[in-house]
Amino acid sequence: MVDWIERVAEIRRWTRGGERAPHKPLLLLYALGRFQQHGNRPIPFSAAEAELRKLLKEYGPPRDTSPGYPFHHLTNDGLWLVETRHGTGSPGPELGRLRDSQATGRLHPDLVRALSDEPALLGRIARYLLDANFAPSLHADLCMLAGLDLEALETTGEIRKQSAVRRDPGFRDRVLMAYEYCCAFCSYDGWLDGAVVGLDAAHVRWWAFDGPDDVANGLCLCAIHHKLFDKGVLGLTAEHTIAVSARFVGRSQSSLDMVLSLAGQPTRNPQPGMDPVEAEHIGWHSRQVFRTPARG
Repeated sequence: MVDWIERVAEIRRWTRGGERAPHKPLLLLYALGRFQQHGNRPIPFSAAEAELRKLLKEYGPPRDTSPGYPFHHLTNDGLWLVETRHGTGSPGPELGRLRDSQATGRLHPDLVRALSDEPALLGRIARYLLDANFAPSLHADLCMLAGLDLEALETTGEIRKQSAVRRDPGFRDRVLMAYEYCCAFCSYDGWLDGAVVGLDAAHVRWWAFDGPDDVANGLCLCAIHHKLFDKGVLGLTAEHTIAVSARFVGRSQSSLDMVLSLAGQPTRNPQPGMDPVEAEHIGWHSRQVFRTPARG
């Protein structure tokens, strides 16, 4: 019997020095969303191109990647088929060839049979792809853009349990304590009925990319700055000051106060005896997540 989670885990990806290359996982999440909504109808590249480009732009690495790359190369992993008006087989990753040949893609029939026989498998594959490639703060928005119904995927305890197997439950408590329950960027420190509210423990180097559950890889951030940090709007410099992407546009006073005014400001330090964020993790985030250039 095929272990489809293992097959997905073996997707061949270009890797070097911890660089992110989630192009195939993004296509597979998109294909699973289409399957969830419409079954295994062929997906014309002409229809998928713009949607894949948006997924790659928002959730891929800072460098640009053509949507033709995953559409073609995922066929090498036994999960995806491409057909053209000339027959089975991809014409290559070039956009012109995919368009001119009227290429369509669909999940491999063996995977479709497994999804039909085991309805929970779709959720397990999606959860694996999310946990293995993206920061948790991005999961809900990514699924929405990919057309996946996240609530339906998490209706079983099995999916939630599988997603948390290797995470350290004490990471959040240690990071929040290190920063004295205060956002390292804006000093927000909300409580409700004696419990912290609106504060997260953010991984600087993502857990999916070998980021350890250590205080030296964590920041206490409010929910909005956590999301902006994981989206690459905000970053850290080697001097532990806040970087703001020049690509970010915000015209309201709220954007000025909450984002733009942070540029060049020092981050809050952890309390004495606690490790600050290590330079190695800051470097990874700067290369793989932050949307350069930074504002002056």
